Amino acid sequence: MKVPKVKKKREGAGPEPRVQYAALPWRLKDGRVEVLLATSRDTKRWVIPKGWPMKGRKPHITAAIEALQEAGLLGKVEKVKLGDYHYEKRLKGGATLDCRVEVFPLRFLRQRKDWPEKKQRATQWFHYEVAADLVDEPELRGLMLGFGASLAEKG
Repeated sequence: MKVPKVKKKREGAGPEPRVQYAALPWRLKDGRVEVLLATSRDTKRWVIPKGWPMKGRKPHITAAIEALQEAGLLGKVEKVKLGDYHYEKRLKGGATLDCRVEVFPLRFLRQRKDWPEKKQRATQWFHYEVAADLVDEPELRGLMLGFGASLAEKG
C-alpha cells in the first residue's frame, strides 16, 4: 500500500489529515435498518470498507470499489457524502497517520461468493444501533446513528 505524502496546512500548523473514502453498506431487512461491518486486517476491529483515493476515480466510486474488494458488496452508492470522521491509521513500525474519511452510503444489492480480501476479513450485518456501538470512532458512530434513524423514520 502506497501512503500519500503528508502536506503542511501552513507554517507551524502541523500536517493535514490524509483523505480516505468509505462506503456505509446498508439494507432494510424485516423493516429494520442494518449496516454491514467488516473486520480490519491487522487488529480485527469492526470497520466500514475504506481506502485511499484512486487516480481517475470519483470519491463515491472509490468507496464502492473498496466495498467490493473488502466485503464483496455490490450496490447503489450515493454521489453525495453522508459526512466525515477522523481516525489514526496505524502504520507498520508503530507510527500513526491522521486520516479524514469521507463516507458514502451504499444500498446493498448483493454480496459476491468470492472477493479479493475474503480470506483476510470477516463480514457481518448488524442493526445500525449495534453497529454504531461496535466501531471505535465516535464520529462514525454518530454518522451511523443519524443515518439509521433517518431511514427508520421513512420506514
